[in-house]
Amino acid sequence: MIELKHIYKSFEDRDVLSDINATFENGKTNLIIGQSGSGKTVLMKCIVGLLTPERGELLYDNRNFLAMGKKEKKALRREMGMIFQSAALFDSMTVLDNVMFPLNMFSNDTLRDRERRARFCLDRVNLTEAADKYPGEISGGMQKRVAIARAIALNPQYLFCDEPNSGLDPKTSLVIDELIHDITKEYNMTTLINTHDMNSVMGIGENIIFIYEGKKEWEGNKEQVITSSNEKLNDFIFASDLFKKVKEANK
Repeated sequence: MIELKHIYKSFEDRDVLSDINATFENGKTNLIIGQSGSGKTVLMKCIVGLLTPERGELLYDNRNFLAMGKKEKKALRREMGMIFQSAALFDSMTVLDNVMFPLNMFSNDTLRDRERRARFCLDRVNLTEAADKYPGEISGGMQKRVAIARAIALNPQYLFCDEPNSGLDPKTSLVIDELIHDITKEYNMTTLINTHDMNSVMGIGENIIFIYEGKKEWEGNKEQVITSSNEKLNDFIFASDLFKKVKEANK
């Protein structure tokens, strides 16, 4: 579980995040949504330690990340898996080597065991046959699945996904969403997804926080998001005619 308590972040005297409080539970797909410039990306960067808030507490299972020393933070980061907006694979490495990369960096297992673990993770995302290919030889959706395999290679407790469906067609996006959701349940991870994809919100949004101008404007789940009376959330959610029709159908 990850808890945010009174998180503040500013740049050049401009408040970007103001008094953010949230709880992200194990075994759930937790979504952070909001318009471009709302502060959701800054919030994600604060949570993973790429930025440091001026005030507040950031608790990983009751361990305050912001109060840790370098050694403690490094140890905690080994419990994190990351899926970037671009798959961020190494073009010069095979798919198998990409998945093995964090294992080679952080695991003390034998080479044989590291390779076995990497192949297991590729099998989990249905990419066993792509092990010897290079990223440039596989599709964008397959690259995202490789990124998921790499992210779970060290069996993390916390999984962070930054716009995991960016650049993908709707069908492939659905596959990625379902895969992230299933893996979250299977490993009982605390998963945070930074997204503006409304299909993801309606498909796997078990816990959703909506950030507006640096503040947490709303919190709920995918069922509640449709019936919310929050005007700012509705302006964001129902920007398309499709979701306006969904709203009308649920009245």
